[in-house]
Amino acid sequence: MPDLSYGEAVNAALHRLMEELPETLVYGEDVAVPGGVFGVTRGLRKQYGDRVFDTPISESAILGSAVGAAMFGRRPIVEIMWADFSLVALDQIVNQAANVRYVSGGRLRAPLTIRTQQGNAPGACAQHSQCLEALFLHVPGLRVCMPSTPQDAYDLLVTAVHGDDPVLVVENRTLYFGPKEPVRTDGPVQPMGGARTRRAGSDVTLVTWGAMTHRVLAAAEALAREGVEAEVLETPWLNPFDTGAVIESARRTRRLAVVHEANVTGGFGAEVVARVAGAGVALAAPPIRIGAPDVRMPAAPVLAQALVPDATRIIHEVKCLAAGGGALR
Repeated sequence: MPDLSYGEAVNAALHRLMEELPETLVYGEDVAVPGGVFGVTRGLRKQYGDRVFDTPISESAILGSAVGAAMFGRRPIVEIMWADFSLVALDQIVNQAANVRYVSGGRLRAPLTIRTQQGNAPGACAQHSQCLEALFLHVPGLRVCMPSTPQDAYDLLVTAVHGDDPVLVVENRTLYFGPKEPVRTDGPVQPMGGARTRRAGSDVTLVTWGAMTHRVLAAAEALAREGVEAEVLETPWLNPFDTGAVIESARRTRRLAVVHEANVTGGFGAEVVARVAGAGVALAAPPIRIGAPDVRMPAAPVLAQALVPDATRIIHEVKCLAAGGGALR
């Protein structure tokens, strides 16, 4: 089990996939010769030659070619440098890749994997900082996951590429160069879906995913010191989503907060709350969603940091919820 950072774990997964699946291709803007804007694809071109190549700056061409290649036997792993740029290729993702099984009557499939990254970082500004998972989760036919640890970054990518559906693997740039952790690189391919209890608790259920997991865990530890035991439930796979695990936890704690980096309106947190409500879970207080406000991300790092939920804000809103009245939202 080598010690790997999040970014190194992605690189290790790509090496494994290129070795065990000869039909894989890796391509995108600056992924081959430069090794990726974050260095995640470094060394692949040297080892695997023309199966790893750079493309013009055209997301629609990258995704369009990937759909065709996937339909005819390849397993392309394409990188969209920023999640914001995927909006240029919505037709290829939403109308083409997600539709292949349906429009072919099940005769064809599109086993392609789209790697991208999102989230706020200093200087990201409004066009490089959007969290768009809810947009893609609205589209039937797409799988979506958001790893938060080096092990997940490895496992989820391996699972995605072995699958037979188009998968969006949403990484986070703030995690690429984080601390190294032991990563098992020789394990079996894991199934899609599932949630994990990152911290057990009895007073409130905190559901989260992606980079926000680390802030939620920090908040939960601080809350415990004040007598509030929060259960942290991480859902790395958002489609398929483990609704049952969320409902079971909410039934026990009788309080629910969903925390994500994306802005609140239309975020996937609303869907999570709706599923719990639809299951008839008797909560002791109204459920809350904790996310960014509905504004564009400013260029000034200090202003941007003030918009993204941090441990202090999570603690404040959860304490209000635990008190019984629920936080204002």
